[in-house]
Order: sequence, then structure tokens, then C-alpha cells
Amino acid sequence: MADYSFDHLSREIIGGCSEAVLFSDREGCIRFWNHGAEKLFGFSREDAIGQSLDIIIPDKMRERHWDGYYRVMDTGETRYATELLTAPALCKDGRRLSTEFSMVLVRDADGTVQGAAAVIRDVTARWEREKALKERLASLEAQAVQAKSE
Repeated sequence: MADYSFDHLSREIIGGCSEAVLFSDREGCIRFWNHGAEKLFGFSREDAIGQSLDIIIPDKMRERHWDGYYRVMDTGETRYATELLTAPALCKDGRRLSTEFSMVLVRDADGTVQGAAAVIRDVTARWEREKALKERLASLEAQAVQAKSE
């Protein structure tokens, strides 16, 4: 007989999701890392669990990240529960990715924020296409201005 229990379905869906799903506690320590996160970032579950989120945050973004992260942990509010956040990320091999993600604040029975879960997807290819289109448009506009002035 099929197991449609909430616990079973949750494990199967989150564990098998191709997008990265992770959970970090109030201090930013990774406590959950699914197979999608392994594939996206290159860190095995064993590599990631217990590590700081710094393993996937580029150096120059860390101060901004932690300011926002701790503010969310303190206030219990984030707009990224309903809006997508775009941010660069690092892979184990040093590659940089363009990512977008949504967050879910995880609370205890009293409503205190225990940490944040994120569903993260790689949008690098889309970002590169958009950048190329913007560059092409700027080039064509410059050519049009130059042709007008001649």
C-alpha cells in the first residue's frame, strides 16, 4: 500500500527535488542539504552539514548577507517569503553562479524563528543571455546615435 503520510511525502519531495533545498539555523549553520544542493554547489551533504553558509556566499557579499540574515532572525520578517531574491553563489570548485531563491522561516511551537530554509535555482544561463542582449542593444543604440550625427 502506498505511503501518503505527510512525513513520507515531505522526505520524498524535498529530498528528490532537483533544486537546492537547504536549512540553516539562527547562526547560519547548515543543518539540511538535499541532493539538489549537492548537484548545484558541488558540496556533498557530509561536506555541507555543520558548515557556515559562507561556503556558498562570495567573500564580497558576506557582510551584506549576514546583516540581512541576522535582521531576519531577530525580526522574524522577510519579504523573500513571497519575492524571489537574486544573488551570486559559489560552488565547491570555485565557480560563481547566478541564483534566485525563496525563503521559508522555520519557527518553533512558540513562534520563535529557528532558522531559514531556502529553495535555490541556478539562473546563470538566463542571466548571461540577458546580459548579452543588453550589451547588443546598447551597441545598436550607439550605432544609431553615431549614424544620426554623421
